[in-house]
Amino acid sequence: MTAAEPSFELVPGAGESPVILHVPHSARETPAEVRADLVPKGAALERELDHIVDAHTAELAAQAAGAARVAPWRFVNRLSRLVVDPERFPDEREEMVAVGMGAVYTRTTLRAPLRPESFDPEPLIARYFRPYARAMTEAVAGRLAATGRAVIVDVHSYPTAPLPYELHGDGPRPPVCLGTDALHTPPELVEAAQEAFAGCGVIGLDSPFSGTYVPLEFHGRDPRVSALMVEIRRDTYMSEPGGPAGPGLRILASALAALVDAVTP
Repeated sequence: MTAAEPSFELVPGAGESPVILHVPHSARETPAEVRADLVPKGAALERELDHIVDAHTAELAAQAAGAARVAPWRFVNRLSRLVVDPERFPDEREEMVAVGMGAVYTRTTLRAPLRPESFDPEPLIARYFRPYARAMTEAVAGRLAATGRAVIVDVHSYPTAPLPYELHGDGPRPPVCLGTDALHTPPELVEAAQEAFAGCGVIGLDSPFSGTYVPLEFHGRDPRVSALMVEIRRDTYMSEPGGPAGPGLRILASALAALVDAVTP
């Protein structure tokens, strides 16, 4: 990836689809100039990526899009979340700042130093975070203009055992966790997801992770934008940490396609 290339990709779906499958944490790629500022090097850095990356979720979304009756749109981050985390608030509203994991991480999953204390995050915010946020805002606006609504399905995974960085890691860790928002997640969206993933094991709500991603221009103000976070426990579809995908990936992709179908007219 060159400096001129965007760090994300909007994969078009059907013009009549309101759905955007958002995949923010699937990539391992970390540019050399970003790696140069990181404290962990070599095998230690690769191990951190094993833990922090939502491996195979881009493939999961692609398979689901291919199986859906009406193809959803996909917005995929092509760089690792060690560059920037596009889903964090870029200010003091972000609770993960408490463990060094705001929009630009300063600590690892083990709460060890990731970047020097003197590190200035603003160049990364300007180069990666803001363009990503603008593009995702435009993608949502495009679905609103075309269909009158937008449905963001945030595709994530999480480890079977809690990691030290987790603020709420002592709660249930079901095979599928649905993260919700009081305004942007209507009950019928939760019900559709529960039905779609019924064959994938126990489905929980907002534990160990809660909330969902909505671009700030719409967040808390536009109910035409609905959103749901789908967090999948990694042992259901892959070898942990950072290993290959197994047959569970195909099952989950079928379930995600069923959710897309359920919320598409």
